[in-house]
Amino acid sequence: MLRYVLSDSGHPTVKMAAPRSWALWSFCGCGWSRAVSGCRLPGLRSSSPRGPLGARLLSQEKEATETHFGFETVSEEEKGGKVYQVFESVAKKYDVMNDMMSLGIHRVWKDLLLWKMRPFPGTQLLDVAGGTGDIAFRFLNYVQAQHQRTQKRQLRAQQNLSWEEIARKYQNEEDSLGGSHVMVCDINKEMLKIGKQKARAQGYKAGLAWILGDAEELPFDDNKFDVYTIAFGIRNVTHIDQALQEAHRVLKPGGRFLCLEFSQVNNPLLSRLYDVYSFQVIPVLGEVIAGDWKSYQYLVESIRQFPSQEEFKEMIEDAGFQKVTYENLTSGIVAIHSGFKLYLR
Repeated sequence: MLRYVLSDSGHPTVKMAAPRSWALWSFCGCGWSRAVSGCRLPGLRSSSPRGPLGARLLSQEKEATETHFGFETVSEEEKGGKVYQVFESVAKKYDVMNDMMSLGIHRVWKDLLLWKMRPFPGTQLLDVAGGTGDIAFRFLNYVQAQHQRTQKRQLRAQQNLSWEEIARKYQNEEDSLGGSHVMVCDINKEMLKIGKQKARAQGYKAGLAWILGDAEELPFDDNKFDVYTIAFGIRNVTHIDQALQEAHRVLKPGGRFLCLEFSQVNNPLLSRLYDVYSFQVIPVLGEVIAGDWKSYQYLVESIRQFPSQEEFKEMIEDAGFQKVTYENLTSGIVAIHSGFKLYLR
């Protein structure tokens, strides 16, 4: 809705109402498509009484809603559907391709993310874009092992207990995770389906939940989680700034944001080799193993479009996080970004 107001200088200024943007994901015959109810546009100052105002507004709107899909320029609405189709296509071969593309190193990167998190007993984790469960399963393993170590220390400190008392203590112990819980949130049904299948096959039940949701509009209350993680997912989000603001919103005061993402290589020689491998080998692997060249071509291109370590650090700070840092892994091929919500916003 447009409204005209007079500025201090007396010139008419056109302003558009800017409601909080939201996204509705609906199923159609060709897959899921993103329908945006509205977008935020800055007030447009009328520099001349002449000229087609409608044309200027449409031009501004077009500029504001264009984004990138890999190296291709698309509308924001179109990108959501294209990204969905990519991950719908690669879901079944996602884990195999991760092993092939990274030569298995992605497992080490994810282990390092958990080591950096060091969750405490009772930690409430939100893992966004975590459909296949890699971070969630590592979290559950970590907190279960930690809880068992705590139990052993307590038993050693209670040497005078009888075996009946020890047995009763174990029988009354219903939660092997010490109250910890992980919520896996992903916008893609197929990725969640694969994650649930893996959880059943590997015996993960307690402390784990799956929910379909958008990183830009999380279906959770404010101040709910102790830790928010997103691994290799944020570069696929249309509005990264909005996803970061949502991360800040759902974290409790004192909560931690952790992001594992591809970044910019800081070694010139390795950078050239990495480019050759990325553009000449990875799409071929995608075609041979997953029968999908285009999806892996997009994934490679999306990495090159993602902000540098320093630029992304500033974006995290702009979202309200403090004590923001990053750590390069494998010469900057990936980086772990960390930030804290240190006040109630």
